[in-house]
Amino acid sequence: MRLYLGSDHAGFELKMHLVNHLIKQGHDVVDVGPHVYDPEDDYPAFCLHTGAKVVADEGSLGIVIGGSGNGEQIAANKIDGVRAALVWRTEIAQLARQHNDANVIAIGAREHTLDEATAFVEAFLATPFSGNPRHARRIGQLADYETTRKLPELG
Repeated sequence: MRLYLGSDHAGFELKMHLVNHLIKQGHDVVDVGPHVYDPEDDYPAFCLHTGAKVVADEGSLGIVIGGSGNGEQIAANKIDGVRAALVWRTEIAQLARQHNDANVIAIGAREHTLDEATAFVEAFLATPFSGNPRHARRIGQLADYETTRKLPELG
């Protein structure tokens, strides 16, 4: 599977760990950057580019990493077609795929050990979308909004 990874300085070490781990697992990994540690870099560019690459490459997935993962998730979700979920437990990574068909996860490198974060990524990659009609309907509503920018009717 092709995976795109982007981070900022706070997520740089975790990103490099995950790039190496995922390559060893046989994945086609694209490191969106940064490629060198810079304590002054900004996450939006890396996360926006990661999200855009995922959307342009059907079937691929993405991982964005920062200090908390919050800003990275927000940035990635600005790209139409991205469904980025902030992951802080293995079960959340699984639910992001099962219920939301998330195509990007965000991880806070300052909040988790390398082993914990690796487990989140492995759970995310191993879990398929459930295909449940109610989940598919909700994802469709979000996709419709991205296309039309018309708010859905309230129930």
